[in-house]
Amino acid sequence: MALDLLQVSPPGPSYICLGGFTALVRPNSFRMHVLVVALVDYERSSLGGFSLVSFLIKEKLYVNEVVLGFVFGIIIGPFVSNIFAPHSWGSLNNTITLEVMRIVLVIGLFAAGVELPRAYMKKHAKSLLVMVVPTMAFGWVVVAAVIHVLFPKLDYVSALCIAACLTPTDPVTCAAITHGEFAKKHVPEDIRHILLAEAAANDGLAYPFLSISIYLTVETSVQTAIGKWFLVGWLYQVILGTTLGAVLGFLFSKFMKISHKQGFINHGSYISQYLALPIFTMGIASTVGADDLLAAFAAGCAISWDGHFHKQTEDDSFSSVIDYVLNCCCFIYIGAWLPFHAYDFPEYGITPWKLVLLVIAIMVLRRIPFLLAVYKFVPEIKSWQQALFSGHFGEQLFYLWHCFHLKCLNPAYRPIFVSALALTRLPTPENPPADQAQCLAATIQPIVSFVVLGSIIIHGLSIPFFNIGRIACSRTTRSSKTSADHTPVADPLC
Repeated sequence: MALDLLQVSPPGPSYICLGGFTALVRPNSFRMHVLVVALVDYERSSLGGFSLVSFLIKEKLYVNEVVLGFVFGIIIGPFVSNIFAPHSWGSLNNTITLEVMRIVLVIGLFAAGVELPRAYMKKHAKSLLVMVVPTMAFGWVVVAAVIHVLFPKLDYVSALCIAACLTPTDPVTCAAITHGEFAKKHVPEDIRHILLAEAAANDGLAYPFLSISIYLTVETSVQTAIGKWFLVGWLYQVILGTTLGAVLGFLFSKFMKISHKQGFINHGSYISQYLALPIFTMGIASTVGADDLLAAFAAGCAISWDGHFHKQTEDDSFSSVIDYVLNCCCFIYIGAWLPFHAYDFPEYGITPWKLVLLVIAIMVLRRIPFLLAVYKFVPEIKSWQQALFSGHFGEQLFYLWHCFHLKCLNPAYRPIFVSALALTRLPTPENPPADQAQCLAATIQPIVSFVVLGSIIIHGLSIPFFNIGRIACSRTTRSSKTSADHTPVADPLC
């Protein structure tokens, strides 16, 4: 079957019009103020009353809105109460999931680029190179081997395709260790920044890992597959996407500085870019078939490269409110979307105990061994404890985006987005499947979505359990000392 991964996104022109109009037309300061106030009020009064206890839950128990929104989505979804059932939407389900994840991802990646320190990507290029490329490649081949062993009906190339959905880390779910009270107290600033930059960068770089797997699956010639992968997957999508985003971010940075000096724009114009510019960038990139995720991250880095944009927006709560609302809504959607019925699929070798073993193997093998081996080449990671911490918090929320792109393919954010992305590129499976491409199409979402489920549970509750253990250890150690010794227990991450 001939397959061309270079596909223009039909919603792209709509995103260009929506984002471009908002980004280029000067917003009225009064209306922007009303919008911010309205969003703050929405944050305080909506989403099932979660915000009423958000301080206790987020700042005292260190459980963020990702976990709670996800659990709430499961409760209102078809698995429990069947109030909200995305799978009942028919053939549009994958497309809607893909676009929901795409929008949330690009806004999150743009914000990650803006929040990094001035010229961070240039100053820390060596460390990021180690953290992104070889770490992703190691996790990719190891996870593929585990999948191939546990699910022998999938050959190794198909396993590589699924593993590509599980390779990128997630800047949204890693917020618990890069933002908030716990991060400020216990996670060194260097670790927070390098993990945020890595999560954002490898979201976009997961696409070449996915595309080579798909090309090898559907092309009859290995030479043809590698040629298309290099020309389309790397030169066109990655290089063009990064360049496009960087150019747009740079131009908007210069344009806004000049307009600000001339008095043409005000503070509201800056904070509106958190929504407008990433959507505009996504629209252009997806219309021409480039990597829109890398483009959004590059635009965020470029617009704040000299520190001016970050300085204008650092004291404003608008971006955090947007993050809160989007994360809650998106994870509620993901919780309701999860295909629990597909986790027991013996015809394809999918059983609950195999899926649990896969989650455990991924948590242990995907990042931790490699980072423990190479952390001395990353100056920001100063000890094996920090390497272990960084390796564990390689959340995999956006797997499903790539997974949907293969069938319409889309991640829970990232994994769901990637798996959704994959599904758009694979044939509709028959029963029984006629070839490996159909077998892959039938199994990719159950496997990826279960790993997302396990990742959210494990990573979402890691910080609360870590904090409980740290407090218990501190009290036990202090009680064992003499009353004259009041030496505090050192934080292993600092």
